[in-house]
This record gives sequence, structure tokens and C-alpha cells, in this order.
Amino acid sequence: MEREIKINSIPENLREVEKLIDEISVIYSLESDMYGKVLIASIEAVNNSIVHGNKSNPDKIVAIGVENNNEKLRIIIQDEGPGFDYDHIPDPTAPENIENIHGRGVFLMNHLSDEVNFLDNGAGVELIFNIA
Repeated sequence: MEREIKINSIPENLREVEKLIDEISVIYSLESDMYGKVLIASIEAVNNSIVHGNKSNPDKIVAIGVENNNEKLRIIIQDEGPGFDYDHIPDPTAPENIENIHGRGVFLMNHLSDEVNFLDNGAGVELIFNIA
């Protein structure tokens, strides 16, 4: 891991993730549209880890790691939860789900990232962005 931070599962700690993405943006000279994609997808993934994975338990940790090989930027988010069934996520754009307040995070990650891989039975997620 080139850069890694660990945060307690408190929503206010999403600010630390934003700072990390800001640093990455400068280091890798991300253009504004790519910065926005990386930021929103990462925030959604970490928020899901805090709320759903760690059940907002402030004693549980979310680890956020960053790797870059000059062509692909990888953001890996890992929580301490049991994971989830990522193969059967309801479509948030379906009429019956439009009013649900949950269910958009994975949808956004999939649409903003070039590739999304779930790890450890869904307790981890790898977001990949083509930056070359």
C-alpha cells in the first residue's frame, strides 16, 4: 500500500477520507472530473463500511488504502463487518426503490469507477480508476 489511513466508524471521519483523496489528487495530478469520481466513489464506499459493515460502532475500524501504478489508481476499503451479498443488490433506479434512502452507494461506485471488486465476502471493496 502506498498510502493507508485507518478511521473509527464515525461519520465525521469521512472528512479524513476527503483529505486523503485531496492529497492523492495533488500527487497524481488528477483532473477535476477524475477527482470528483474518485472522491464520490470512495466516500460512498467508506460510508457503507461505517454504516452497514461496522454498524456505526465507533470501536470498529475502516482501513482505506491507495495504490497507483501510473495507469490505474486503486482505492481499497476494508471494514470489520461480516460482508454482504453483493450479487443481489436491488436496483436503486427501479420504480419500487426510488424512494429508498439506502441502496445508492454501490450503484454510484459502479458508475463512477472503471472497475469495482468486492473482497472478503463484501467486507472489502476495491475501486479501480484508469488514470493514464
